[in-house]
Amino acid sequence: MTTEASHPLYVPLAPLTAPRAEEPRRRRRPPVPPARPAEPPAAGSVRPAEPVATRPARPTRSARPARSVRPTDPVAARPIRPSAAPFALPALRLAPGRLRAGVAAGAGAVGLLWGLQARPSARLDVLFASGAHLTGLLAGYGVLVLLLLMARIPAVEHGVGADRLARRHALGGRYVLGLIAAHAVLALCGHAVHTHADLVTAAGDLLSYGAIAAATAGTALLVAVGITSARSVRRRLRHETWRAVHLGALLAAALGFVHQLAGPDIAGGLLTRWLWSLAHAVVAVLLVWYRIVVPVRAALRHDLRVAEVRDEGPGVVSVLIRGRGVDRLRAEPGQFFRWRFLRRGLWATALPFSLSAPVRDDTLRITVKALGDHTRRVRRLRPGTRVLATGPFGALTAHRRTRRKVLLLAGGVGITPLRALFETLPGGPGDVTLLYRASDSSSVVLREELEAIARERRADLHFLLGPSDGSFDPLAPRALRNLVPDLAAHDVYLCGPPAMARAATASLRRAGVPASRIHSEDFDHA
Repeated sequence: MTTEASHPLYVPLAPLTAPRAEEPRRRRRPPVPPARPAEPPAAGSVRPAEPVATRPARPTRSARPARSVRPTDPVAARPIRPSAAPFALPALRLAPGRLRAGVAAGAGAVGLLWGLQARPSARLDVLFASGAHLTGLLAGYGVLVLLLLMARIPAVEHGVGADRLARRHALGGRYVLGLIAAHAVLALCGHAVHTHADLVTAAGDLLSYGAIAAATAGTALLVAVGITSARSVRRRLRHETWRAVHLGALLAAALGFVHQLAGPDIAGGLLTRWLWSLAHAVVAVLLVWYRIVVPVRAALRHDLRVAEVRDEGPGVVSVLIRGRGVDRLRAEPGQFFRWRFLRRGLWATALPFSLSAPVRDDTLRITVKALGDHTRRVRRLRPGTRVLATGPFGALTAHRRTRRKVLLLAGGVGITPLRALFETLPGGPGDVTLLYRASDSSSVVLREELEAIARERRADLHFLLGPSDGSFDPLAPRALRNLVPDLAAHDVYLCGPPAMARAATASLRRAGVPASRIHSEDFDHA
């Protein structure tokens, strides 16, 4: 059900301004002492009135209109009192470099464990066995890292970003499968050389051991996960099927753990066995806590429900979701949640959608474009539908900002997280610029809101309209520099379709923007 009732989220807040770096800090005025109570004048005398200091009224400055393809009528504004803290920053963020260092340190510790137990020998079977032990230990450690990356730990998600974690998870999966294959081949060859048997006989002999049979079943599950994760295969699978196959990785990790405890590297010492078991227990607890306990607790605490569904344009709707104590979710502009709408056709899938407006009045807003079966069903949601929201996730937030000037570059429905940032990023007139790439004016989402925010903040707003295969590319380096002359001095926040994001990133690099100042999030990997 759709309505046309106005809602406070559609009215921009007053701009959050920050002093420029070159401006001197104003001197704080001394406090004014409280006035003493007036004494009654003596009879027959008159006390002259004390002069009252008045501040001259500041002249009002007319807001510079946003540059756009076609002017529109201003949005009727209704005053809103901004909260003292629009959002609370997470207590901890793990930087990507520290995550890499931690993973590398763990791999080094595993290598040290192997080195302390290795027996120097020139025998071929011993060499095969040593290689099998090292690759097996690294593969077991790699499985733990893969599970940890997908545990949705807030400090990791907010510091690294969900898309980066997903890409590293996919790349790490290839390495883990390679290590498992190397471990199996080396173990098979070592056993064949040691027993003077052919490979087929040696394989049958090894599979007679229960722990090795368990590891073989776990390997088969991991191979299935790897095959279904290939881009060409995943496009042909329903999300529910892909997710069910991926859950098999948890069983594969458990079967691998059984195999590792029976091996000589882990079972050889009490301390080693205890540390290895502790590492698996910690990862298991993190998975259960952040993937199950935290979402269920949030659902019971906040009682999120659909409040309104509003048409925004052809195939685009905004969904307003209201609950209790929503500010305790600590959602920042630019972040997204994984939404599970408890109605037929949607309850089994968690859909990643960004917040398209800051959190306000215990209300969250997402803006969705119909691109598939699930997103088409979103527009038919009814008020009162219960919602399970997991998050917030993502690192496309003000925390990444390193420069005073910021360029927001959006494509299509990728405007949603940038619209929230456009309203809330601190800065004065001219500090924040928004470029919105769309095929035509009918494809522009939330246009009136964007123009209202630009007028309120005196920010630059450009709609770059035209077909993607047109003769003129508005995202070419020269075109970007014409729109933003000091482009290389900006931080750039980028969100849009994958092809557009790749092309824009390449153009920004050629235009002189360092890769470290191009902040993007790919929801295909989120």
